[in-house]
Amino acid sequence: MHTEDQPSIAESHRGAEKLTSPRTVVVIPNFNGLRFLPDCMTALDRQTVSAFHILVIENGSTDGSVEWLKSWSLKDPQMRHVIFNEANLGFDGAVNQGIHWAEQHSIPFVLLLNNDTKARPEFIQALEKRMDQDPEHRIFALSSQMIKMHDNTIIDDAGDQYNLLGWQFQRGLDEPVSAWQKPARVFSACAGAAMYRTEAFKTVGLFDENHFAYLEDIDISFRANLYGYEIWYCPEAVCEHVGSGTSGSKYNHFKVKLSARNSIWLIYKNLPVFLMILNSFPLISGILIKQLYFTRLGYGRDYLLGLWEGLRRLPDLRRAKLEEVPPMRYLLIEMRLITATFEYISKLIRKYSQRKHG
Repeated sequence: MHTEDQPSIAESHRGAEKLTSPRTVVVIPNFNGLRFLPDCMTALDRQTVSAFHILVIENGSTDGSVEWLKSWSLKDPQMRHVIFNEANLGFDGAVNQGIHWAEQHSIPFVLLLNNDTKARPEFIQALEKRMDQDPEHRIFALSSQMIKMHDNTIIDDAGDQYNLLGWQFQRGLDEPVSAWQKPARVFSACAGAAMYRTEAFKTVGLFDENHFAYLEDIDISFRANLYGYEIWYCPEAVCEHVGSGTSGSKYNHFKVKLSARNSIWLIYKNLPVFLMILNSFPLISGILIKQLYFTRLGYGRDYLLGLWEGLRRLPDLRRAKLEEVPPMRYLLIEMRLITATFEYISKLIRKYSQRKHG
């Protein structure tokens, strides 16, 4: 038995672990997310590893987040950090600040985490362990198993794919968790809960701040694929996710417009001209289908304005170093886009089959 002056065995273990050099910084962008922060931070306090930094990028909130974060950080100033921005820099501007911080402090892994998540205790440990199984450092990012906060038996995201229609989609969305327990190589990690190798950003580049938010994780993952890196789904790393915690809804005028704009930029920046021509029919079809879909939902004008802004601002963008990509890698990426298209069709069939028999 220990007295008040003697630390418990668990406390001594945590204290000894903090003497080791932290390998991960958890970067959490926050904009008016006070309602999510206590649960998110409590979950991080319960991790099976304690030697990691938490860095919150406060994007000019007005809901009391600033005061809460000041008090929270003072409780462990060595491990808890906050960067206070006067204005909302968007997701991309915020996480880039976190990546710069990791580079400056020689932290090998950057774990991007939405504030509307609750990480299971083994979350960080599982991601670090998987990174350690890659001695050649070919893994750029690991996508975690994100499950629904309101129903822990249902998947929210099991890694992201990108298909010939120019659409991003979440693997496993609304399907049973039990069906998505195998690791797999994916096209993109969902940046709402994903670990990145810090040194790889020197080659791949940072998140494109022109995007502000939405599809930025597909964009940076596309570049990583072009440059020969791999992205994997790590089902051992589990977190619960509310979904649309900052934007507030699945679809809204702001989100639809930015997503439409960024979808144009994604194609322009990462596909060489010959692949744009080769895939022109499915890409144009994908745009027309979405225009009809959002028109039915009352967001047709927003989608059209987003497309126009995307085209109008193409000269402002920096394309990937396409001339440095080996031709065979383009062929492999094209095959993955084709495979993802059939995967998406299969997903739709499963979805409507479940509805029919539900």
